[in-house]
Amino acid sequence: MDTDSAFDIYLVTAPGLESVLCAEAAARGFANPTAGKGGVTVTGGWPEVWRANLELRGAVRVLARIGAFRAFHLAQLDKRARKVAWGEVLRPDVPVKVEAACKGSRIYHAGAAAQRIERAIAEELGAPISAEASIVVKARIDDDLCTLSVDTSGESLHKRGHKEGVNKAPMRETMAALFLRQCGYDGREPVVDPMCGSGTFVIEAAEMAAGLHPGRTRAFAFETLATFDPAAWAALRGVEPGPRPAVRFYGSDRDAGAVAMSRANAVRAGIADLTDFQQHAVSDLTPPDGPPGLVIVNPPYGDRIGDKKSLFPLYHALGQTLSARFAGWRAGLITNEAPLAKATGLPFAPPSAPVSHGGLRVTLFQTGPLPG
Repeated sequence: MDTDSAFDIYLVTAPGLESVLCAEAAARGFANPTAGKGGVTVTGGWPEVWRANLELRGAVRVLARIGAFRAFHLAQLDKRARKVAWGEVLRPDVPVKVEAACKGSRIYHAGAAAQRIERAIAEELGAPISAEASIVVKARIDDDLCTLSVDTSGESLHKRGHKEGVNKAPMRETMAALFLRQCGYDGREPVVDPMCGSGTFVIEAAEMAAGLHPGRTRAFAFETLATFDPAAWAALRGVEPGPRPAVRFYGSDRDAGAVAMSRANAVRAGIADLTDFQQHAVSDLTPPDGPPGLVIVNPPYGDRIGDKKSLFPLYHALGQTLSARFAGWRAGLITNEAPLAKATGLPFAPPSAPVSHGGLRVTLFQTGPLPG
């Protein structure tokens, strides 16, 4: 596999957000973005793999497709796995592990399939096999077709590398970025989060406005592949963002610990100058000076925090505050209970498809500009 020849690159995302990630990939100039179940396929060479890890806010991980063949039984899998040009992608001095999944195939034992492929890599390439390896080859055997991919990300991409403090039931950065995009946010308007937790929405919005790449401060698995070019990667990562935006981003929370955490996370992300975090209740929320923008909020909800009945007054107070003070602003609210969204009294459009979030199915409810 030479550096520039094109192959399929699979961008994993939370189920329900595939079309939003597809739009992001198209906007970032990736070729042939196609949404499927659980992710988006684009095409490109290894520089696009590096760029996807560095730049895409909504991808959870980036898989490079390195081969595919039919296999009807384990002996055939073993034989064909040995013919894969492992040395073009993997290094003989870097440990590797294989994870397999089987669906609708004559090979149905995923553990046995993974073992055969691991043995082929060990014996043909000489790479050590380790359960703790940071390089993971994923084998998907679907309808007797074995597709091989290498996970080029390593740790999940929601780990941006500059956020230490997290609140209970946090919104993952990758999901927050896609919800912002779904709300029509493009980096040119103010964003307010009145229940900011650890500051995820505010920090993501500020980074987007400042043109900062989400992967700018972290390491990736692809840096230990045979295809890695340190000079090309340094050039890609060294592109300077544009001038600082004039727009500002605001978070508040009634919990002093959450506010302190958000401020510290903003400092680590390098966008403290663009953000403002304050401690107060939702009923004390007022719009910042300047043009209207987007209020986005991920309030507590039933299964996530506990007793659902006690939450209705909170949602009602949020709706009253926004209706009374935020004319011209759009609102986006994430919850797993439509009755809680309804309790705000806000004029929500029909909701988008539910999204998997920490074992729950949550929905984004949106308004247009609120009436005065």
